[in-house]
Amino acid sequence: METGDSTPAPKARRRRTRRSLKQGKRSEISAATRIDILKSASAAFRKLGYHGATVEQIAAALQMNKGNLYYYFKNKEEILFACHEYSHDRLQELLDETVRSTASAEAKLRRLINAWVHVILDELHGTALFLDLEALSPAHLKTVIVRRDQFDRGVRQVLQEGMASGAFASADPKFLAFALLGAVNWIPRWFNPNGPSTSDDIADRFADYLIAGLRRG
Repeated sequence: METGDSTPAPKARRRRTRRSLKQGKRSEISAATRIDILKSASAAFRKLGYHGATVEQIAAALQMNKGNLYYYFKNKEEILFACHEYSHDRLQELLDETVRSTASAEAKLRRLINAWVHVILDELHGTALFLDLEALSPAHLKTVIVRRDQFDRGVRQVLQEGMASGAFASADPKFLAFALLGAVNWIPRWFNPNGPSTSDDIADRFADYLIAGLRRG
């Protein structure tokens, strides 16, 4: 007999809940594995260059076989693109938080430079946001350039805010942003994780040097 009540029976609800929990857990594991692959890949790219690093080496560093890695990424170029996407996602989050802050322009820029250095040195172990672009497919390259330009505009906004407040000397914000981008994004080219300077040291020193050059005389 029909009761008109569409509420699932308790057993059915429990089964659905268990399925949802299992699916959520698998999704978390999959996302964590993807990030582990990006970290392994970026370390290999930094050490051997994009063309020198192989998918086998990236997988072996994670004690995976090549077939397992292909479950997450179709090929090495897709891994490189994912490294760029991950870095840009993190930087855009940091930029959005910085722009919304009520801190001074100088404090905003210092926070941004510090976070920026840590993203490119620590989170993906030395991957460089703007290196190996020639290895990307045209579609992926276009996406990376769009996101790079978006970040560049955000940096200019902070610089213009500092000029408007009188904290920074008047100058062309476009050229200043290019100078900042070039200085920070080149760090992975010479940074030695086993050297005497930590990422904290480098972040603080670069922030000091770059901001000192922007202040009014």
